[in-house]
Amino acid sequence: MTTDQPELSRRGIRTTRALALLLLLIGLYLATTFADIWLATRRTADGPAQAALVLGAAQYNGTPSPVLVRRLERALELYRSDQVALVVVSGGKQPGDTTTEAKAGYDYLRQSGVPDEDLRLEVKGDSTYTSMAAATRFLRSEGIQSVILVTDAYHARRVELIAEEVGLDAEVSAVGSADLGPMVRETIAVAVGRAIGFRRLDNLQK
Repeated sequence: MTTDQPELSRRGIRTTRALALLLLLIGLYLATTFADIWLATRRTADGPAQAALVLGAAQYNGTPSPVLVRRLERALELYRSDQVALVVVSGGKQPGDTTTEAKAGYDYLRQSGVPDEDLRLEVKGDSTYTSMAAATRFLRSEGIQSVILVTDAYHARRVELIAEEVGLDAEVSAVGSADLGPMVRETIAVAVGRAIGFRRLDNLQK
């Protein structure tokens, strides 16, 4: 039995071309996703809206991290300028925490003069997706539809897409800089989330 070497060679060339095309398409998808995320870093929604939703970030025994403070201060600006009537702070406990990210944010805003009746806490979320889904449920129960999402610039596009998925009518007010490392991580998360859904991505990460 003889082997048809020219036919094997042609198959090899076709396979190589198909793989090269696949890699090119993946590269283009990632590049356009990165560009989309970079454009979202410029989001500066300033209302008016019914509420501001502050995405959680690290806290240390009740003291908000600099990242969380930056987000809380932006929410304060919106509240004090009467662009929102309500501020929602979100985020549960991380392993080893003595309190939640939401409670740390709540205490900070109370000490900054925001009255209790104008604050809401979402304390169960252990990820951006679960926090936003939970917040959406109780905002709907209060008849709140328009929301400004406050988060870091590199995170803006992902929270926009999650808002769409959970049915939240929202714009983003981005704070802070957009460093390359977080932008690359967000590119992968957004690329995968768009392909399989952000709820499924969130489940896979747990």
